[in-house]
Amino acid sequence: MEQKTSLVCGAGGFIGSHLVKRLKYEGFWVRGVDLKYPEFSKTAADDFVIGDLRDQGVCQKILDRPFDEVYQLAADMGGAGYIFTGEHDADVMHNSAQINLNMAYYGTKAGIKKIFFSSSACIYPAYNQTDPENPKCSEDSAYPAAPDSEYGWEKLFSERLYLAFHRNHGLNVKIARFHNIFGPEGTWKGGREKAPAAICRKVAEAPEYGEIEIWGDGKQTRSFLFIDECLEGVRRLMDSDFLGPVNIGSEEMVAINQLAEMAMRVADKPLQVKHINGPLGVRGRNSDNKLIRSKLNWEPGLRLEDGLRKTYQWIAEQVSKSRLWF
Repeated sequence: MEQKTSLVCGAGGFIGSHLVKRLKYEGFWVRGVDLKYPEFSKTAADDFVIGDLRDQGVCQKILDRPFDEVYQLAADMGGAGYIFTGEHDADVMHNSAQINLNMAYYGTKAGIKKIFFSSSACIYPAYNQTDPENPKCSEDSAYPAAPDSEYGWEKLFSERLYLAFHRNHGLNVKIARFHNIFGPEGTWKGGREKAPAAICRKVAEAPEYGEIEIWGDGKQTRSFLFIDECLEGVRRLMDSDFLGPVNIGSEEMVAINQLAEMAMRVADKPLQVKHINGPLGVRGRNSDNKLIRSKLNWEPGLRLEDGLRKTYQWIAEQVSKSRLWF
């Protein structure tokens, strides 16, 4: 039986580098492409191309065969500290849109068998996420559109782009809306990190009986999905007949204050919380998993605290290593 081939765009990033490992474990031949190699471990890809997917020539070069599966995860993105300040809006929209325009067009020309696009829960309307206790994030609630960030607007545009290429050119697309994916080997400092990594870092760095800072009042709600669960959902979607868009996220919603308490409990470190001003995004967000249960007969099951424990242990090690350098 001939070995299946896959291309992972964004293979130097957090989700992409984990996905490469998963695909290799399943027996794929994998080409990865990114601006950089993975930061925290050696890539498992058979071939890794350092290249800028905004460049049409790079896209033509990497799409030199009709890959069985293409995963388009590359994007200009980060946590709330990057997305919601407004300082990076033009870059976020231009860079990510250019990547997706290139991949849809040249992927079609190369005759790829199917392509996965990682959209985001950030596409959901801000007006449905004002109540932290009862946000509405079912897939059919995306319109009338009103994302809370330019990042969300670009993701929504690119969903429509891929679906248009499906209708007009027969491109086999699969689209998932990710809800706050976290885990070991993710960005944990520097401004682009997501809430679980930021809080784990703050707890790990804090002195015993010290304090950590939380943006806002900490009552804003979110759900967070461990990386292994995310990859399972992606692979099940790719093996299905369903196009999406579909949520891939956890329904275990927590307030950010609760997330901080969980991290302290995992670390066995009682700390005080100081609330400060900072970018927040919507007031409440949670994955609605009715559609994924219906279409894929599956949904994530790992408890948040179990995933957070694994993540905290890894981040605490990074904090410890960084201190040894000074």
